[in-house]
Amino acid sequence: MAFWKKLFLTFFAVLMAGCGYQMVGKETHVPPGINSIAVPTFVNQTFEPGIEVPLTQGFLREFIQDRRVKVVGRDEADSVLEGVIKSFQIYSVSYDRSGIALEYQTTVVIDLTLRKKTGEILWMEKDLSDSRVYRTSYNILVSESNKAAAIQSLARFMAERIRNRFFYNF
Repeated sequence: MAFWKKLFLTFFAVLMAGCGYQMVGKETHVPPGINSIAVPTFVNQTFEPGIEVPLTQGFLREFIQDRRVKVVGRDEADSVLEGVIKSFQIYSVSYDRSGIALEYQTTVVIDLTLRKKTGEILWMEKDLSDSRVYRTSYNILVSESNKAAAIQSLARFMAERIRNRFFYNF
């Protein structure tokens, strides 16, 4: 039995070595000289107070966890990712039999600009948007908590898309 196990492992190792298999996440297409990034607090142009905090935190978290560029302050950074929250909307999307809203959909639209330290624009993303549905409750604290979780989810997924663009689509 050990012979077949060794034969299989040898065959598998040869197969993996010859097929071009490689670890992902190492190769990037970031322009030379971009080793660090700053993500200042996004500008909030909406009437939703404080929405800039979870959105900025989502982008910071995504780059910090990735570790391919160092996240630093604006003065130390090779590049700066600036964000402007242009729109925040909430719509009711489902109702109970008496017409009371059960779920809301929240939609956020942002503009992003990645600049070199010199001010040169590397790329811009206009009208990046995403939506999430969340359940409401008769308890206002539960409803607000669900809304906050939906905004955090939006931020995480938008940041993931931009991180992928930063590393792979230059």
